[in-house]
Amino acid sequence: METRPTGSRAPVGRRLRPRLRLAVGALLACTVGVVPAVASGEPAAEPTDYTLTVDAAERGPDIADSMYGVFYEDINRAADGGLYAELVQNRSFEYDKADNDSYTPMTAWTSSGATAAQVADDAARLNERNRRYLRVSLAGGSKEFRLTNAGYNSGLAVRKGERYDFSVWARTDRASGTPLTVSLAGAKSGGALADPLRITVRGDRWTKYTGTLTADATRNDGRLTVGAGGPGTLRLDEVSLFPRKTFKNRPNGMRPDLARKIADLDPGFLRFPGGCLVNTGSHQGYEAPDFDRRRSYQWKDTIGPVEQRATNANFWGYNQSYGLGYYEYFQFAEDVGAMPLPVVPALVTGCGQNKATDDPALLERHVQDTLDLIEFANGPTSSEWGAKRAKMGHPKPFGLTHLEVGNEENLPDEFHARFKEFRKAIEAEHPDITVISNSGPDDSGPVFERHWDLNRQSDVAMVDEHYYNSPAWFLENNDRYDDYDRKGPKVFLGEYASRDNRFRNALAEAAFMTGLERNADVVRLASYAPLLANEDYVQWKPDMIWFNNHTSWGSANYETQKLFMNNVGDRVVPSTASGTPSANTPISGGIGLSTWATSAAFDDVSVTSADGETLLKDDFSHGDSRWTPASQRGSWKIEDGAYVQSDTAAEDTMVTAGDPKWHDYDVRAKATKKAGKEGFMLAFGVKDTGNYYWWNLGGWNNTRSAVEQASGGARDTVIEDGTKITAGKEYDLHVKVRGRQVTLYLDGEKWGSFTDKPAEPFRQVVTYDDKRGELVVKVVNAQDTQARTRIGLGRARVLGDTARLTTLEGDPDAVNTATERPIEPEKSTLHGVDEEFTHTFAPNSVTFMRIKAKLPAS
Repeated sequence: METRPTGSRAPVGRRLRPRLRLAVGALLACTVGVVPAVASGEPAAEPTDYTLTVDAAERGPDIADSMYGVFYEDINRAADGGLYAELVQNRSFEYDKADNDSYTPMTAWTSSGATAAQVADDAARLNERNRRYLRVSLAGGSKEFRLTNAGYNSGLAVRKGERYDFSVWARTDRASGTPLTVSLAGAKSGGALADPLRITVRGDRWTKYTGTLTADATRNDGRLTVGAGGPGTLRLDEVSLFPRKTFKNRPNGMRPDLARKIADLDPGFLRFPGGCLVNTGSHQGYEAPDFDRRRSYQWKDTIGPVEQRATNANFWGYNQSYGLGYYEYFQFAEDVGAMPLPVVPALVTGCGQNKATDDPALLERHVQDTLDLIEFANGPTSSEWGAKRAKMGHPKPFGLTHLEVGNEENLPDEFHARFKEFRKAIEAEHPDITVISNSGPDDSGPVFERHWDLNRQSDVAMVDEHYYNSPAWFLENNDRYDDYDRKGPKVFLGEYASRDNRFRNALAEAAFMTGLERNADVVRLASYAPLLANEDYVQWKPDMIWFNNHTSWGSANYETQKLFMNNVGDRVVPSTASGTPSANTPISGGIGLSTWATSAAFDDVSVTSADGETLLKDDFSHGDSRWTPASQRGSWKIEDGAYVQSDTAAEDTMVTAGDPKWHDYDVRAKATKKAGKEGFMLAFGVKDTGNYYWWNLGGWNNTRSAVEQASGGARDTVIEDGTKITAGKEYDLHVKVRGRQVTLYLDGEKWGSFTDKPAEPFRQVVTYDDKRGELVVKVVNAQDTQARTRIGLGRARVLGDTARLTTLEGDPDAVNTATERPIEPEKSTLHGVDEEFTHTFAPNSVTFMRIKAKLPAS
């Protein structure tokens, strides 16, 4: 029987695009047996037929409560100006050129009305970690000194009726004291946003002064001004304006809307404080002879009173205040019901900084710091670090069970030598703590393989994998973990994402996540990354949650992650589905020649079909009329009977030739590097400028060679090795394409081969929710046609004839923004559900069915 959905649908006004109207209309029409039509009046494509069979009598792997979590890193201004609720930017005048070339200690501040106002770093400082302060020589008389902060984005966002706690550390040498006036005003209107606050600073010792401002208007361009009158020298530091309303009303807490969106994911774990910022920079601490602003993230810098915490140059190009520190991370994990999972540096840098620290004393100190961290999290109040936790307001232990050492190290042997020292010390004192290793920055390749070899040899409990790939890669690699060793280390997929925030990216990720759940006995933890992005301070995209100073919104990826995270289930119920007939088509397309920051010459290019027919033959004796530039980059011309690209600065200079319909052929060419940083590329399977394969010889500054697949403009590595290219030497290249099998020959010798997986758009997984007694059928249809699916529930006994349906659907290019949310979940009820029924899944959709059912004993 065919199911019939009823229930809530999205408002009509939100679905104005023709493709979105078609998606909804197609689903509704198909369920009542009517063939839908596109807006032009032409018939829609026929649905693709599938079967989905559930083997309810078998039991799949259990799924841990912590399966899906969140990875938090201070990137894209995720902390200061983001999740950390502080409204004042550069509150302690610590900004520096080490943080960003454009920074000064007065960044975000303006001042007027003083004889002199300068940032000082001398013996009068607030403390050794908060070194800089503002020293003001007041003019006296009627002239008032004014110090104004611009906040983040357009300013300080305030809401009418809400309270904001002001604080400042100050001292004055004026015997009668120095009066301060604290005010809020709009940047554009200049109008007051709250009644001013009046404070008198007394005494020449650092003292904290506080007060509260209540906003009487809602504005996003607020400015905080501290005014001071009279003569004398005034010193100011740690100027703060903090919303009284934070998540869970925590002092020094989190911005409510951002924290709520994270909490709504129901995360099983919180990985913090980041990835690259953890293991980059100096590993020295404040005891180092020089005050190093580029330290790796060290947890002891981030606890205690905020005015005593360090600031640091963030790896991502700005200053991080550490107002949001380890105590707040642990507390936030507890507040959202997540397992805390901190990451500590392993003294081997990653993220392109390939250095290992050979200092036994420094290694010993960091190992001890990690043991102290575990004590801070779990120790009794009678212990040194447990007492510090209790003093901060949390006598009860946080219950730390997992800890990761290192992040994306490109030096596997050096990393594992140090990782063993951390692991040995942790397991000796805390055998109940799971110590997590990693596998480098990529999903494959020599570094990845070496990491995994060492992890297996050491019987590591869990390995963190990271990768950011194209949508095609995620559609092609649903089975990635099917063949992992069930008795080997478990996988923590700590960072992954498709390279954009369009719905097509979320669809590909959803398809991949069905494979993660199917392999829940191997993949124990998984988190999309990065989590947050301030729209005015973006270092990395895509991101799950976007925001500015006054609002936030979940991306299409967020909505997909939330749907999976809120509907995990307790165990997998084995199931199978038929594939898409059109997915397993042969590799087809024209050919191309390219360079990257290199000058190279190509000659004797030919393409021959599998049955010997010559499709193209060009020795460039008659010009270059067969070749079309894929871009305007590079300088191509015929020189000495060869086709030469001479610009050594131009990148991605590809020219193409041939027919996009070509398949099953041999490509041959001769190539010579003339000058530059890298080698050359021979492309095949070229459909257009964003979709092709190329054999990249001498890439990455001539350190390795690889076949890369481009999909939608994003490239993923298929296979690679360490081949380097010698300038002036002519190389013979031969690429043999048969179906989806590719074999490559360099100078007559086999260089490598691969079978490219098809991008399967129809994916599914089924889980069972023990508490609710429900089968959760999860189906991804990442294509432009409907998926008419015959669903068989096997020996499951269906209780009732309805199911709850939650669907995400829309234009694959749709993007959620601050003002539009084209991708949001829609709920409805399915009728006609039985042990066997037919349902048509909408084009470009993620669908979760919850079916009341009793499973046979397994």
